[in-house]
Order: sequence, then structure tokens, then C-alpha cells
Amino acid sequence: MKTMKGPALFLAQFAGDAPPFNSLDAIAGWAASLGYEGVQIPTWDARLFDLAKAATSDAYCDEVRGILGEHGLAITELSTHLQGQLIAVHPAFDEAFDGFAVPEVRGRPQARTEWAIDQMRLAAAASRRLGLSAHVTFSGALAWPFMYPWPQRPAGLIETAFTELARRWKAILDVFDEVGCDVAYEIHPGEDLHDGASFERFVDAVGGHRRACINYDPSHFLLQQLDYVEFIDLYHERIKAFHVKDAEFNPTGRVGVYGGYESWIDRAGRFRSLGDGQVDFSAIFSKLAQYNYDSWAVLEWECCLKHPEDGAREGAEFIRNHIIRVTEKAFDDFAAGGTDEAANRRMLGLGSAAQGE
Repeated sequence: MKTMKGPALFLAQFAGDAPPFNSLDAIAGWAASLGYEGVQIPTWDARLFDLAKAATSDAYCDEVRGILGEHGLAITELSTHLQGQLIAVHPAFDEAFDGFAVPEVRGRPQARTEWAIDQMRLAAAASRRLGLSAHVTFSGALAWPFMYPWPQRPAGLIETAFTELARRWKAILDVFDEVGCDVAYEIHPGEDLHDGASFERFVDAVGGHRRACINYDPSHFLLQQLDYVEFIDLYHERIKAFHVKDAEFNPTGRVGVYGGYESWIDRAGRFRSLGDGQVDFSAIFSKLAQYNYDSWAVLEWECCLKHPEDGAREGAEFIRNHIIRVTEKAFDDFAAGGTDEAANRRMLGLGSAAQGE
């Protein structure tokens, strides 16, 4: 068995214009001071990272590693959640998602998609230069507005959507395969890959591509009322990244899974800081250890109540306390009898091997 790495911190929710959150060096020092050992870097935030430069310059990648190394930190993965979202956008969301792209392609859906695809190619090249084996992102969505079948979906609608989604991603997955890096999709509401069934549909559509993998985040599964522990049993071979994020689901007579268009504070399902929600992380860490997950445990902080700096401070200790240092021997080795094949046969009443011939 293998021991996972961590704790690590996804920097996206903490980056800002005020120190220590406005530069890679400063935010790395802050994260290290809280006890983190790794950081997941959002590639769209120029205050922290230059994706185009990382894709083309070993010197820049060495500089990034050096800055983090001075604080005792490693890079866990690069993130392209915002760019990945733009690989596939239903027209209903064009205006809402335009802000994720650079100004020159806003209002031009085709140009925006092409820009997003190029961003993913840059992320593959940057991951190679940084020596990373996994990359985290979103899939985007064409079919999400039709998630609840009313009116009845026309025959073939979902199949057409996933065929097109797979067409757009297949070439990207091939590029990541060339650099030896898995694409770990965060299975997330708002994406066409939002649960196990939709992930399976996508994997089938890309021909079982070995780089089509999962960034496991149980918070989204709890809010869907999906069995997030059994999910690991089903898909552990594809889980290549892990967002440690908590949530709670408290349905009432007014709101349930769909939330009633309420703000986060008034929804039945809410994201919470680690330890403040309902996710059974003891079961999750045990299950991942059982299946030899040896990559990073990365805190993604989102909470409708707690201050982010408190959540980050508490999260480092929470993850450290949940990581299981796996055993190198069986607990009952002390009682081993040291028997051999002949003794085993005698214990079973089988006699010698020669007698059995």
C-alpha cells in the first residue's frame, strides 16, 4: 500500500490584490506557515503564474519551482478549471462565462473555444516542463440545461452532446498523453461530467482514453445525495487528484437538492470548511489508502460562513490528521506460524503432494 501526500492547498480561492495573496512568493510563504507542503496553482491568475511562459521556458519553470522550494513547497498540479469550462459552453451561458476568457475573444463563442483549447495545450506543455503527472480541470457543458427531462428530451440529444464534447476533448487528451500527464476532471454540477454515469458516458465517447481521469471532490457528491464512498470503489483506477472539501445537506419543507434559487447561506446544500460539514472523511481517506492513492490531498476552501484564512489554517491540520501512513506489515504477523506447502497440505488433510498424484 501507498501513503498519499499532503496537506496541500488550492490557491485559487485565496489569490488577491493585497499581500500576502498577490504574488507566488508571498502566498507560498503564507501557505507554508500554515503547514502546507504543496500548492495547486490556478493557471489563469497572472498574479501567481504565467501559463504561456511555463509552456515554453524551462528557465521560468525552474524559477517557479525555486520560489516554492524556498518555502518547502511542491507543485501538486496545475489547474485550468476556468479554461476547461470554455471548451464547451451552451449558448444560454455564453455571456455568463465570457468573463473567464481574455477580452479579445469575448462575445465570439467559436474564437473563445479555440482560445480555451490552446490554453489546454499550453497546460500540457507546462505540466511536462514542471514534471507533473496530473492536471485538474472542468469538462465544460453542452447538455446541462437539459439535465432535468422536462419537457421530455428529444431522442439522441444527450448522445449528440457527448459526441461533440468528446470530439473537442479527444485531441486535448492525446496531447496530455504525449507528455505523460492525466487530465483529472472535477466531477461537478454545471459540467456535463457531474456524476459517475455521466463520467462513464464521456469515457466511452472518447474511446476509453487512459488520460480521461477524475479529480475527486466529495462535497459535490454529498450535495447530489450520491454515495461518495462507493464512488471510490467504482472509479478508483481513474482517480488521479483529490480536492478535500466539506459540505452539508439539510433539506427542509422549503428547499432540497435544487436549492430554490436561494443564496448559499439559505440553501439546503452548502459548502463548509473542513470539519464543519457532513462529509465522512475518515471513510474517504481509508478507502483511498485501500486503493493505493498516493498523490496529493489538496484543500479546496469554500464556505458560506467561515473566514477563508481560518478555513485554510484549520484545513492543514485536518488533512494532516486524516492522512493514513499505511502499514508495511500485517497486524497479525506476530502470530504467523511459518508453515510451508507440506504443512499446509497436512493441515487440510490432503497428505503429501506425491500421494495426490
